[in-house]
Amino acid sequence: MVILIPVIIVICGLLSGILLFRRKTIPVIYESRKQRSGKISVIIPARNEEKNLPILLESLKRQLLQPDEIIVVDDHSIDRTKEIAESYGVIVLQATDLPEGWTGKNWAIWNGYQQSTGDVLIFLDADIHLEKEALLSLINEQILQGGVISIVPYHQMKKLYEKLAMIFNLLGAFVFISRFEQYNKRKGLYGPCIITTREDYETIGGHESIKAEMLDDLNLGVVFQKAGIRVSNYLGVKLISFRMYPNGLKSQWEGFSKGAVQGTSVVSKLTLIPIIFWFLGIILSTSFFLFIHTTWFLPLVIGYVLYVIQIYFINQSIGNFGIILPFFPIISMVYFLLAYLYSAYQSIVRKKVIWKGRYVSVGRSKR
Repeated sequence: MVILIPVIIVICGLLSGILLFRRKTIPVIYESRKQRSGKISVIIPARNEEKNLPILLESLKRQLLQPDEIIVVDDHSIDRTKEIAESYGVIVLQATDLPEGWTGKNWAIWNGYQQSTGDVLIFLDADIHLEKEALLSLINEQILQGGVISIVPYHQMKKLYEKLAMIFNLLGAFVFISRFEQYNKRKGLYGPCIITTREDYETIGGHESIKAEMLDDLNLGVVFQKAGIRVSNYLGVKLISFRMYPNGLKSQWEGFSKGAVQGTSVVSKLTLIPIIFWFLGIILSTSFFLFIHTTWFLPLVIGYVLYVIQIYFINQSIGNFGIILPFFPIISMVYFLLAYLYSAYQSIVRKKVIWKGRYVSVGRSKR
């Protein structure tokens, strides 16, 4: 009977992964099937993004559906962000001094919104890359679905340290695309790519309604839903991609640890429980070598192989993590757990994090 314990945990973990993951994507549109819903404004908050901006702005130039205006909001950059944006002929705004009670990104987006004229607002992070069909496909889907939509971009990586983020990316896919989140009234949005109508955005008071929140995207989704506006999330696969932290391990560590704990506050328990089983199954099956001379060995090895296959399969939709890392998921899991513990320390003890040179107050959202 004892042998059934690890078998049950591993099976429950594998089934949890199957239940959590959905390959929910935006249908690719190559020509307009519906009339455009008015003028389109793209708003890009940018703080020290001289390396990323050219990639995004070049991809915007190649879109089958051209936006009516592109607004880059320079959030007090100390590099060539402003000069690069101006060289592309887009509208460049300088964010005014950060008022008390606002976080930097929220204030930059709010500045961009106030100067925009579009009926449809598309908020893009500076590290986004769009395939030429992306805007056309996004607009078409927003028209069909209504409400606000966001995209979890496909993660493009070039350096080994970036691939430590595998578990973070897997969990991101689970949390934002999980079938258990469909009816979660606290469902968040994924910040790097959000599309909404101006009417809906103004109905909720825009980013002013979540001005003090560090996790703007998650809390913005909650506010939309409270207003009765539908929230839909998708995987970008290779239609929309990004390279999250190309500037080194330190920036990646700061980025992931700044909101890991707070992020769980808006996740449904129906999603969290399968995630816990999925974690336990990975940890247990990966420890098969500790049980070579026991009856646990064979079922754990089988479970380990099945987890490797499952992770490799899911990775095809979330990032170019390669072949090797799925064989050693415990490496990325340890990185995740350390970042999570550090995030807990910042949220509970320090009550502030540092991000892009700014200290930001944190705490559990009361929404």
